[in-house]
Amino acid sequence: MYLTWLDNNSWLIEIGCQRILVDPWLVGSLSFGLDWLFKGSLKQERLIPEDIDLILLSQGLPDHAHLPTLKQLDHKIGVVASPNATKVAQDLGYTCVTCLDHGEIFTLNNQVEIRALPGSPIGPTIVENSYLLKELETNFTLYYEPHGYHSPQLKQFAPVDVLITPTVDLALPLVGAIIRGTNSALEVAKWLQPQVILPTAAKADTTYEGLLPHFLKAVGTAEELRASLQENNLTTQVMEPKVGDRIELVLQKRVITC
Repeated sequence: MYLTWLDNNSWLIEIGCQRILVDPWLVGSLSFGLDWLFKGSLKQERLIPEDIDLILLSQGLPDHAHLPTLKQLDHKIGVVASPNATKVAQDLGYTCVTCLDHGEIFTLNNQVEIRALPGSPIGPTIVENSYLLKELETNFTLYYEPHGYHSPQLKQFAPVDVLITPTVDLALPLVGAIIRGTNSALEVAKWLQPQVILPTAAKADTTYEGLLPHFLKAVGTAEELRASLQENNLTTQVMEPKVGDRIELVLQKRVITC
Protein backbone atom coordinates (compact mmCIF):
# COMPACT_ATOMS: atom_id res chain seq x y z
CA MET A 1 0.00 0.00 0.00
CA TYR A 2 1.29 3.45 -0.97
CA LEU A 3 -0.02 6.81 0.21
CA THR A 4 0.76 10.28 -1.12
CA TRP A 5 -0.46 13.35 0.75
CA LEU A 6 -1.31 16.14 -1.68
CA ASP A 7 -1.93 18.76 1.07
CA ASN A 8 -5.08 19.58 3.03
CA ASN A 9 -7.50 16.64 2.63
CA SER A 10 -6.21 15.47 -0.74
CA TRP A 11 -4.69 11.99 -0.97
CA LEU A 12 -3.59 9.50 -3.58
CA ILE A 13 -4.17 6.02 -2.18
CA GLU A 14 -2.60 3.07 -4.01
CA ILE A 15 -4.24 -0.08 -2.73
CA GLY A 16 -4.95 -3.39 -4.46
CA CYS A 17 -3.14 -2.13 -7.60
CA GLN A 18 -5.75 0.64 -7.82
CA ARG A 19 -5.02 4.37 -7.74
CA ILE A 20 -7.71 6.25 -5.82
CA LEU A 21 -7.72 10.05 -5.67
CA VAL A 22 -9.46 11.28 -2.52
CA ASP A 23 -11.05 14.73 -2.07
CA PRO A 24 -8.68 16.37 -4.55
CA TRP A 25 -7.82 20.06 -4.44
CA LEU A 26 -4.89 20.35 -6.83
CA VAL A 27 -5.40 23.57 -8.81
CA GLY A 28 -7.05 26.94 -8.33
CA SER A 29 -8.24 28.57 -5.15
CA LEU A 30 -10.67 27.37 -2.50
CA SER A 31 -13.72 29.53 -1.93
CA PHE A 32 -17.07 29.10 -0.23
CA GLY A 33 -18.46 32.15 -2.01
CA LEU A 34 -17.43 34.64 0.70
CA ASP A 35 -13.77 35.42 0.01
CA TRP A 36 -13.75 38.19 2.62
CA LEU A 37 -14.48 35.49 5.20
CA PHE A 38 -12.31 32.66 3.89
CA LYS A 39 -10.20 31.92 0.84
CA GLY A 40 -7.49 29.31 0.36
CA SER A 41 -4.66 29.46 -2.17
CA LEU A 42 -2.10 26.83 -3.10
CA LYS A 43 1.45 28.14 -3.11
CA GLN A 44 2.09 25.78 -6.00
CA GLU A 45 -0.49 23.92 -8.06
CA ARG A 46 -0.15 20.13 -8.14
CA LEU A 47 0.27 18.03 -11.24
CA ILE A 48 -2.85 16.05 -12.00
CA PRO A 49 -1.89 12.41 -11.19
CA GLU A 50 -1.96 9.99 -14.10
CA ASP A 51 -3.75 6.66 -14.43
CA ILE A 52 -6.39 7.35 -11.79
CA ASP A 53 -8.81 4.43 -11.36
CA LEU A 54 -11.31 6.22 -9.11
CA ILE A 55 -12.13 9.59 -7.56
CA LEU A 56 -13.48 9.24 -4.01
CA LEU A 57 -15.38 12.20 -2.55
CA SER A 58 -16.41 12.27 1.11
CA GLN A 59 -18.39 15.53 1.09
CA GLY A 60 -20.09 17.92 -1.30
CA LEU A 61 -18.47 21.05 0.16
CA PRO A 62 -15.85 22.85 -1.98
CA ASP A 63 -12.88 21.73 0.15
CA HIS A 64 -13.71 18.10 -0.70
CA ALA A 65 -15.56 18.32 -4.03
CA HIS A 66 -13.34 21.10 -5.38
CA LEU A 67 -14.83 22.44 -8.59
CA PRO A 68 -11.68 23.77 -10.37
CA THR A 69 -9.88 20.46 -9.79
CA LEU A 70 -12.84 18.28 -10.76
CA LYS A 71 -13.28 20.31 -13.94
CA GLN A 72 -9.70 19.46 -14.98
CA LEU A 73 -9.82 15.74 -14.21
CA ASP A 74 -10.93 13.33 -16.93
CA HIS A 75 -14.71 13.09 -16.65
CA LYS A 76 -14.58 9.45 -17.74
CA ILE A 77 -12.89 8.47 -14.47
CA GLY A 78 -15.31 6.71 -12.16
CA VAL A 79 -16.49 8.62 -9.10
CA VAL A 80 -17.74 7.25 -5.79
CA ALA A 81 -19.27 9.93 -3.62
CA SER A 82 -21.59 10.93 -0.83
CA PRO A 83 -25.06 12.01 -1.95
CA ASN A 84 -24.10 15.69 -1.83
CA ALA A 85 -20.83 15.14 -3.70
CA THR A 86 -22.66 12.95 -6.23
CA LYS A 87 -24.71 15.98 -7.28
CA VAL A 88 -21.51 18.00 -7.81
CA ALA A 89 -19.89 15.32 -10.00
CA GLN A 90 -23.05 14.74 -12.02
CA ASP A 91 -23.56 18.47 -12.62
CA LEU A 92 -19.98 18.63 -13.98
CA GLY A 93 -20.74 15.89 -16.48
CA TYR A 94 -18.91 12.91 -15.00
CA THR A 95 -20.21 9.85 -16.83
CA CYS A 96 -19.84 7.12 -14.19
CA VAL A 97 -20.87 8.30 -10.71
CA THR A 98 -21.82 5.94 -7.88
CA CYS A 99 -23.66 7.41 -4.91
CA LEU A 100 -22.97 5.62 -1.63
CA ASP A 101 -25.25 6.06 1.34
CA HIS A 102 -24.14 4.96 4.79
CA GLY A 103 -23.70 1.20 4.93
CA GLU A 104 -23.48 0.74 1.16
CA ILE A 105 -20.52 -0.92 -0.56
CA PHE A 106 -18.78 -0.40 -3.91
CA THR A 107 -16.19 -2.85 -5.25
CA LEU A 108 -13.49 -1.42 -7.52
CA ASN A 109 -12.25 -3.81 -10.21
CA ASN A 110 -12.60 -6.80 -7.88
CA GLN A 111 -9.61 -5.46 -5.93
CA VAL A 112 -10.83 -2.95 -3.37
CA GLU A 113 -14.03 -2.84 -1.33
CA ILE A 114 -15.21 0.65 -0.37
CA ARG A 115 -17.79 0.93 2.40
CA ALA A 116 -19.48 4.23 3.24
CA LEU A 117 -20.02 5.01 6.91
CA PRO A 118 -21.33 8.09 8.74
CA GLY A 119 -18.82 10.93 8.78
CA SER A 120 -18.98 14.65 9.39
CA PRO A 121 -22.24 16.46 10.16
CA ILE A 122 -22.91 19.37 7.82
CA GLY A 123 -25.64 21.48 9.36
CA PRO A 124 -28.41 20.03 11.55
CA THR A 125 -29.69 17.31 9.19
CA ILE A 126 -26.88 16.15 6.89
CA VAL A 127 -24.16 13.65 7.77
CA GLU A 128 -21.52 13.18 5.07
CA ASN A 129 -19.41 10.06 4.43
CA SER A 130 -16.38 8.44 5.88
CA TYR A 131 -14.93 5.43 4.07
CA LEU A 132 -13.51 2.05 4.97
CA LEU A 133 -11.34 0.60 2.20
CA LYS A 134 -10.37 -3.08 2.14
CA GLU A 135 -7.72 -4.61 -0.11
CA LEU A 136 -9.43 -7.87 -1.00
CA GLU A 137 -6.27 -9.89 -1.67
CA THR A 138 -4.67 -9.17 1.71
CA ASN A 139 -7.63 -7.93 3.81
CA PHE A 140 -5.60 -4.87 4.81
CA THR A 141 -7.96 -2.01 5.66
CA LEU A 142 -7.81 1.79 5.61
CA TYR A 143 -10.26 4.25 7.18
CA TYR A 144 -10.63 7.89 6.05
CA GLU A 145 -12.60 10.62 7.81
CA PRO A 146 -11.48 14.21 7.24
CA HIS A 147 -13.08 16.11 10.15
CA GLY A 148 -12.63 13.71 13.06
CA TYR A 149 -16.24 12.57 13.44
CA HIS A 150 -16.15 8.82 13.95
CA SER A 151 -19.26 6.68 14.09
CA PRO A 152 -19.45 3.98 16.79
CA GLN A 153 -20.45 1.66 13.92
CA LEU A 154 -16.71 1.45 13.21
CA LYS A 155 -16.18 -0.80 16.22
CA GLN A 156 -17.62 -3.80 14.37
CA PHE A 157 -14.85 -3.55 11.75
CA ALA A 158 -11.91 -3.54 14.18
CA PRO A 159 -9.04 -3.94 13.80
CA VAL A 160 -8.32 -1.49 10.99
CA ASP A 161 -4.73 -1.19 9.79
CA VAL A 162 -4.45 2.45 8.64
CA LEU A 163 -6.31 5.58 9.76
CA ILE A 164 -6.30 8.88 7.87
CA THR A 165 -7.91 11.38 10.22
CA PRO A 166 -7.15 14.72 11.91
CA THR A 167 -4.77 14.48 14.84
CA VAL A 168 -5.16 18.04 16.16
CA ASP A 169 -8.18 20.22 16.85
CA LEU A 170 -8.93 23.29 14.76
CA ALA A 171 -11.10 25.47 16.94
CA LEU A 172 -13.01 28.75 16.88
CA PRO A 173 -13.66 30.89 19.97
CA LEU A 174 -17.12 30.28 21.47
CA VAL A 175 -17.80 27.60 18.84
CA GLY A 176 -15.20 24.99 19.76
CA ALA A 177 -13.53 22.47 17.48
CA ILE A 178 -14.68 22.42 13.86
CA ILE A 179 -11.98 19.85 13.07
CA ARG A 180 -11.68 17.26 15.84
CA GLY A 181 -8.32 15.60 16.29
CA THR A 182 -6.83 15.30 19.75
CA ASN A 183 -9.38 13.31 21.73
CA SER A 184 -11.13 12.01 18.62
CA ALA A 185 -7.99 10.43 17.15
CA LEU A 186 -7.20 8.71 20.44
CA GLU A 187 -10.75 7.42 20.79
CA VAL A 188 -10.88 5.94 17.30
CA ALA A 189 -7.43 4.42 17.80
CA LYS A 190 -8.71 2.66 20.90
CA TRP A 191 -11.62 1.30 18.87
CA LEU A 192 -9.67 0.17 15.82
CA GLN A 193 -6.16 -0.66 17.08
CA PRO A 194 -4.49 0.67 13.90
CA GLN A 195 -0.92 -0.01 12.88
CA VAL A 196 -0.53 3.49 11.42
CA ILE A 197 -2.22 6.90 11.76
CA LEU A 198 -1.64 9.66 9.21
CA PRO A 199 -2.95 13.17 9.88
CA THR A 200 -5.23 14.94 7.43
CA ALA A 201 -6.93 18.37 7.33
CA ALA A 202 -3.54 20.00 7.87
CA LYS A 203 -1.87 22.41 5.47
CA ALA A 204 1.71 22.62 4.28
CA ASP A 205 1.91 24.61 1.04
CA THR A 206 -1.38 26.50 1.35
CA THR A 207 -2.20 30.02 2.51
CA TYR A 208 -5.54 31.11 3.94
CA GLU A 209 -6.92 34.64 3.76
CA GLY A 210 -10.00 36.40 5.10
CA LEU A 211 -11.49 37.02 8.52
CA LEU A 212 -12.03 33.42 9.65
CA PRO A 213 -8.39 32.17 9.61
CA HIS A 214 -7.43 34.88 12.13
CA PHE A 215 -9.62 33.18 14.72
CA LEU A 216 -8.78 29.55 14.01
CA LYS A 217 -6.56 27.94 16.62
CA ALA A 218 -4.76 24.61 16.34
CA VAL A 219 -4.77 22.55 19.53
CA GLY A 220 -2.57 19.49 20.03
CA THR A 221 0.51 17.99 18.36
CA ALA A 222 1.58 14.69 16.89
CA GLU A 223 3.96 14.22 19.81
CA GLU A 224 1.11 14.58 22.29
CA LEU A 225 -0.89 11.98 20.38
CA ARG A 226 2.06 9.60 20.39
CA ALA A 227 2.34 10.01 24.15
CA SER A 228 -1.38 9.38 24.63
CA LEU A 229 -1.23 6.26 22.48
CA GLN A 230 1.68 4.95 24.51
CA GLU A 231 -0.12 5.68 27.77
CA ASN A 232 -3.00 3.55 26.47
CA ASN A 233 -0.68 0.67 25.50
CA LEU A 234 -1.20 1.22 21.78
CA THR A 235 1.74 0.57 19.47
CA THR A 236 0.24 2.66 16.65
CA GLN A 237 2.79 4.59 14.60
CA VAL A 238 1.94 8.25 13.93
CA MET A 239 3.45 9.29 10.61
CA GLU A 240 3.84 12.87 9.38
CA PRO A 241 4.26 12.76 5.59
CA LYS A 242 5.52 15.65 3.54
CA VAL A 243 3.45 16.94 0.65
CA GLY A 244 4.12 14.93 -2.49
CA ASP A 245 6.11 12.14 -0.85
CA ARG A 246 4.95 8.66 -1.86
CA ILE A 247 5.08 6.54 1.29
CA GLU A 248 5.08 2.76 1.28
CA LEU A 249 3.26 1.28 4.26
CA VAL A 250 4.70 -2.07 5.25
CA LEU A 251 1.87 -3.60 7.24
CA GLN A 252 1.90 -6.72 9.36
CA LYS A 253 -0.66 -9.47 8.98
CA ARG A 254 -2.88 -9.68 12.02
CA VAL A 255 -2.75 -12.82 14.11
CA ILE A 256 -6.32 -13.88 14.84
CA THR A 257 -6.77 -15.66 18.15
CA CYS A 258 -9.87 -17.46 19.35
